[in-house]
Amino acid sequence: MPEYTTGEIAKLCGVSVRTIQYYDSRGILAPSGLSEGGRRLYSEEDVAKMKIICFLRELGLSINSIKELLTEERSGEILSILLTEQEKKLKSELEDKELQLKKVTELKQLLKKDSHFTISSIGDMAYVIENKEQLKKTRFLLIPVGIAMDIVEICTLIYGIMTGKWLPFALGMCFVFAAGALASAFYYKRTAYICGVCHTVFRPAFRKCFFAHHTPDMRKLTCTACRHHGFCVEIYKKENQNNHE
Repeated sequence: MPEYTTGEIAKLCGVSVRTIQYYDSRGILAPSGLSEGGRRLYSEEDVAKMKIICFLRELGLSINSIKELLTEERSGEILSILLTEQEKKLKSELEDKELQLKKVTELKQLLKKDSHFTISSIGDMAYVIENKEQLKKTRFLLIPVGIAMDIVEICTLIYGIMTGKWLPFALGMCFVFAAGALASAFYYKRTAYICGVCHTVFRPAFRKCFFAHHTPDMRKLTCTACRHHGFCVEIYKKENQNNHE
């Protein structure tokens, strides 16, 4: 029967000699025998076992779990449980990595937009990224309201043109203005702005906010702290949330 030294089995399995020695010390892969000179010798069965250990390690299973698996009579059931738990762990790690990647991508995009980048800007950008999903959800909630307003306005207008009766249109416009005011108030209470100069998070007066020139991500406002007038980044902000400076 072929016998392999520590170096030979390490080479066959693509690991280091120190790894073989470590598994021996942990009682996972003991040598089948010793040479006359006291060198560890491994059999074909040991090589096969080592390859199994290497494969399980590639799956991310711990040394303790592998040791338990190799000494358990119901190895199939134990392996199934271990793989289920490992699957949950890997999925969680994958979600964390995907979130990290998303934040890196968003930060790069914000850097492209910021022509006057400073170290202080990183705090603002991190704040924007953390609140981006909540701001997106807030905007999404307003979509049905906008659609309803458009439907009422268009339908009552067409009805007025076709019949000459304009009362439904007048009532419809009252609904549109009321819905628009409520939607604007709802959105205003859940948004704030970061000053690009002093980095204060502030909420301007409703009228100034409503009529300010804006882009999808910014509004041209006057900071309530430093009085700088310029584009400020829009973020989600709860009413009881403290200012971020």
